[in-house]
Amino acid sequence: MDLRAVAREKLNWRTLREERRAQVIGGSAVGLVILLVVMLLALATCGGGGGSAAENNDGRGADGSDAPPRSLADIEISPRDGAKKVATTGALDVRVAKGKLGEVTVRDKDGGKVPGKVVKGGTAWRPDSHLATGTTYTVRAAAKDAEGRKATERSTFTTLTPGETFVGRFTPEDGSTVGAGMPVSFDFNHGITNRAAVEKAISVTAEPSVEIEGHWFGNNRLDFRPEEYWKSGTKVTMDLDLNGVEGADGVYGKQRKTVSFTVGRQQVSVVDAKKKTMTVTRDGKRVRTVPITSGSAEHPTYNGKMVVSEKHKVTRMNGDTVGFGTDESKGGYDIKDVPHAMRLSTSGTFIHGNYWLARSQFGQANGSHGCVGLFDKRGGGDKKTPGAWFYANSRVGDVVEVKNSQDRTIQPDNGLNGWNMSWDKWKAEQK
Repeated sequence: MDLRAVAREKLNWRTLREERRAQVIGGSAVGLVILLVVMLLALATCGGGGGSAAENNDGRGADGSDAPPRSLADIEISPRDGAKKVATTGALDVRVAKGKLGEVTVRDKDGGKVPGKVVKGGTAWRPDSHLATGTTYTVRAAAKDAEGRKATERSTFTTLTPGETFVGRFTPEDGSTVGAGMPVSFDFNHGITNRAAVEKAISVTAEPSVEIEGHWFGNNRLDFRPEEYWKSGTKVTMDLDLNGVEGADGVYGKQRKTVSFTVGRQQVSVVDAKKKTMTVTRDGKRVRTVPITSGSAEHPTYNGKMVVSEKHKVTRMNGDTVGFGTDESKGGYDIKDVPHAMRLSTSGTFIHGNYWLARSQFGQANGSHGCVGLFDKRGGGDKKTPGAWFYANSRVGDVVEVKNSQDRTIQPDNGLNGWNMSWDKWKAEQK
């Protein structure tokens, strides 16, 4: 029997009209209603297509409902949805039971994506690094069970806002061109006890590529350098991701930026304190040799590799700042207009112009308080003097190497002078 045809016939308006007439002679309208209900139930049971429910592939459940079978994959996101004051490290975690994770995305309120990876055979997801402080994140995770059925989960949370923060003052400046001896140096305004985490959050890379390692001098200073001086033309990039790093107990970083600089020509000037000369080489070729005066027998110049960290066309040098005093009769000094001065150490070593010694003394006598002096004119206006020439042909980051002096080798942390430490010691594990 064609039940559909029967149903159509019974629902036809003419048929219904006849059935109404029949109400008075047999109550058949009630029978009609009953018949219609039976036919509709039969149509629903048969599925309208002649096949069984198990054979249908239209996404309905086995009971014939429109809801697909629920996935057995059980996703768990930590932190829970709506959580506040979440730790920036170790708190974010996505797991799944009875399934494997597919896409997991974590974004901040500005759309910035947190990188991470699926681990443990597809059953967990971990971020690649720490989170930022005071930031709202949204996690969206998808997984499939063994039958390929998909499950999704979502969570939004906000990280803690620290009561105390730290920053790192760094050199060189973004966009600068420097000499081949310039390290990347950080001076933190708070003592760092979690040094490994802070160092991990700073990436220093170079093009052409070269191995670069960091070294700590105490808890406030971190320098990065390669094994040898940078090659001419090297592009160095520093990525700073300290926002959210706990540098000390309860003290978090707040910097996130990228800084780059370029290494100019490789200039190295070798001072021979015994011969009283300085030979300037640029990219391995000798440019010029000039007579100098270095530290006296009582106040010799440090030996070692020193990097120009500051340049001053004219500056004041006062003996009180380095323990010599200002009384000339007792070996002190206070010179208000030292020309063409370039700092080589934190403790006060400079290479500078000198107008108070006779020109004949240069190359003949060592008579300074530890600095390297080049003949110059007062005021620094004469561009032809050795002091003026060297100043004009030097830049921050250039190297001055002193040898054959009667003093010890300068300490690596006295200025930007980490080159005086062997590479093995520089990159050795620090506690």
